[in-house]
Amino acid sequence: MSKFGQELKYRLLSLSAWVLIHAIGHTARFRVTGYERVQELVKSGRGFIIAVWHGRTLLPVHYCRGMGIWAITSLSRDGELQTRIISRFGYRTIRGSSGRGGIKAALAACKRLQEGGILAITPDGPKGPPNQVQEGIVFLAQRAGCPIVPVGAGARPRMLMRAWDSYALPMPFAKCALAFGEPIHLTEGQLGNGSPEDILKAALDDVQRRAQLMVKEACQVD
Repeated sequence: MSKFGQELKYRLLSLSAWVLIHAIGHTARFRVTGYERVQELVKSGRGFIIAVWHGRTLLPVHYCRGMGIWAITSLSRDGELQTRIISRFGYRTIRGSSGRGGIKAALAACKRLQEGGILAITPDGPKGPPNQVQEGIVFLAQRAGCPIVPVGAGARPRMLMRAWDSYALPMPFAKCALAFGEPIHLTEGQLGNGSPEDILKAALDDVQRRAQLMVKEACQVD
């Protein structure tokens, strides 16, 4: 495919994705808990990480749009498309992955965090296994000395995509919920029992259960 054709493809796909996410987000009936924790960290000027499972990113991407959040995207074609999609929502990107440019991207992310930036990460991405914390987020949090805010997302009705992460695609006008958990500090003196990965996984699983319960309760009320 020519460069012009490739560019046209990226533009059309990213625009289509933006329209879809925009439509879902603006027709969703949201219930949100714990977002004041994010607001407090923003006011403090301290850098922090927002973490959400890879398959549940659509609602957080829309809800946290326009905040100038940083995200790491790969140098692959998929990463290029992802970069263009989230850029339409006001996110900024750092390019790199474990396969290509990973060290450079990690150092750049640490710098942004130390400068007071917000970094969004999918701890089980980009290829899984699903709902398992990889070491990258732990390295960044400990290196930058910043907290992690776990986020869970739920929706009904929704469609689960046939992908490794069972990506959840809420339907328009769905009942949706976001649960922002307590900030987690993965410094050695505050870990207690368990590995950093286990502690973060438990927190992410907990907020995910809470978000799903909030959706279930919303459906029962109606």
